[in-house]
Amino acid sequence: MTPTNTPVHVVGGGLAGSEAAWQIAETDVHVILHEMRPNRGTDAHQTDGLAELVCSNSFRSDDAEYNAVGLLHEEMRRCNSVILKVADRTKVPAGGALAVDRDTFSAGVTEALASHPKISIERTEVRGIPPSDWSNVIVATGPLTSPALAQAVENLTGKESLAFFDAIAPIIYADSIDFDVAWFQSRYDKPGPGGTGKDYINCPMDKTQYLSFLEELKAADKSEFKEWEQNTPYFEGCLPIEVMASRGEDTLRYGPMKPVGLTNPHKNEKAYAVIQLRQDNALGTLYNMVGFQTKLKHGEQSRVFKTIPGLENASFARLGGIHRNTFINSPALLDEELRLKAERRLRFAGQITGVEGYVESAAIGLLAGRYAAADATDTDFSPPPVTTALGALLAHITQGADSEMFQPMNINFGLFPAPEMRIKGRDRKKFQTDRAFADLQSWQSPQD
Repeated sequence: MTPTNTPVHVVGGGLAGSEAAWQIAETDVHVILHEMRPNRGTDAHQTDGLAELVCSNSFRSDDAEYNAVGLLHEEMRRCNSVILKVADRTKVPAGGALAVDRDTFSAGVTEALASHPKISIERTEVRGIPPSDWSNVIVATGPLTSPALAQAVENLTGKESLAFFDAIAPIIYADSIDFDVAWFQSRYDKPGPGGTGKDYINCPMDKTQYLSFLEELKAADKSEFKEWEQNTPYFEGCLPIEVMASRGEDTLRYGPMKPVGLTNPHKNEKAYAVIQLRQDNALGTLYNMVGFQTKLKHGEQSRVFKTIPGLENASFARLGGIHRNTFINSPALLDEELRLKAERRLRFAGQITGVEGYVESAAIGLLAGRYAAADATDTDFSPPPVTTALGALLAHITQGADSEMFQPMNINFGLFPAPEMRIKGRDRKKFQTDRAFADLQSWQSPQD
């Protein structure tokens, strides 16, 4: 095994790499975290901060009793996750979701790692397979892995990398929204972490406005793809708004524009569809268009989205965009400890492994960090039970998924073992979360 005075190298300073470095350092093992920004940028990042959130500012549901994502949040909190620790400290109102001020979140993670005595941060690009004298390595370069490293991994494994497109939603200045039309309200008035039940801005549409908006979306000019990108599939959980619009008249109003649980204080009538905007910073000056990730050209975004009632005079802090995300075929290439079968000194973590979502990415970073720390200290680390969110996610990407059909996956209750008894609905979800917490506790504190 690697001696304790040999550092672990973590390549990539996103959510997974940051979490992995933190977990290793907390075991008193020296970590060198390699982040190529700002020396080399990406198509999506805007800063050189660690754990920068390039898409939404939401970590999704924080309901640990009835939601698999919320369960994963709580499991990570109980495992000393730096990502969840800083997220809780920088949260902004978001109904039942955990959302953060993206700038203070990134700054908080950067400060936590930079000030840790066992973490060194090197601003360098790792252009190929890490040097052979790096005996314990985690590759957490994310879906925006540099082309040189991606090609090196492909050459090493003999497998073609898989890829999909991921799109970014626009952000709007709150003071440019017309509140004679729009209003504040969470669905069903549900307060979330740091929220009040009035955490979203809602812009209503009647049927005529909605149908007209659909036609504008479908007809608007889209970004051109390069030839090599033509057949890259989208991730179904993050489809561009115009792609959803093309799938049928009711797709959007049963998706991100559903009008349920909302009451318009300006009109005594139910909206046919509603656009929601979620707070994007602690000051409440910026709002993100929920579900409006897009590949429309920038000029078209401004034109089309200003047809939304309440956004006629909207001022955009950031327009939407699209980038190509790369991930490996983990079930074929990785073992159960996230090691590359072709070269076991290399572990992979985060979205490059084919998990989808901020929290899922950080969760795999947490586990990769624990495995790497165990190697560095010549100790055992048993994987979390498959009945937990951490264990279910790990098992899916290393063993459970079909390598021939592998696509990015969010955490969901379908990845957990089914209850032995017949339970339905909310009772089934509650059983699964109760079981997960009990099994997590047993895993963390095994009986002699």
